[in-house]
Formats: sequence, structure tokens, C-alpha cells
Amino acid sequence: MTTLTRTPEKAVTIVAWTLQILCAAMFVFAGGSKLVGVPAMVQTFETIGVGQWFRYVTGGIEVISAALLLVPSLAFFGALALVATMVGAVITHLFIVGGSPAPAIVLLAATATIAWLRRPASLR
Repeated sequence: MTTLTRTPEKAVTIVAWTLQILCAAMFVFAGGSKLVGVPAMVQTFETIGVGQWFRYVTGGIEVISAALLLVPSLAFFGALALVATMVGAVITHLFIVGGSPAPAIVLLAATATIAWLRRPASLR
């Protein structure tokens, strides 16, 4: 391969890893705050009305998926789980909790991009 054909591949790899690391950090923080019971998270899930067990499930999904983002062969699956989680977060902000869904939309876009970039060869 020439340098010209490797440069786009390298750029895509850099973008993917940058997104993966940033998203992993964000989701460890967000999921961790749910798992340790930060009062704002407890109140948010109280407002949602499905019980505090859902806070633990959501926090667990976020932390586990964040770890998966850092393993190249599993990043696609972690990103897919986070895409589904962020779709739920956007819907929850729009129809139940209120407030701006912008952070959830940004994380949805980032995790969808990771899923696309890290999709298995069989899906290309």
C-alpha cells in the first residue's frame, strides 16, 4: 500500500480511538454516579418512576459497555448497548424528566459513530 491509501485508514483509527476513550470516560463517570447513588441520580430515577433497580441496571450497562469500548474486538457491542441506552435517555428527557436532551444526543451520535466504525467485517 502507498502512503496515500494508508492515511485515511490511520485517520479513521485515530478518530475511532479518540471517540472510544472519551465515551468510555464519560460513561464510567455517568454509570458510576448511578451505581454509587449520587443524590441527583437517585432523584432522576425517582422521577422516571420505574424504581431504583433501574438506576443500577442503567449504571451497570454504562460501566460495562464503557469497558467494552476499550477492547477492540468488543467495542462494536459496547457501542451498540450504549446506543440503545442513549435512545432511552433521549426519550426519557423529552417525555418524562424534562431538561435538555442535548448531552444524551451527543453521546448517542458518538456511540453510533463508534458502532459504525467498529462494525464487524461481516456487516460491511
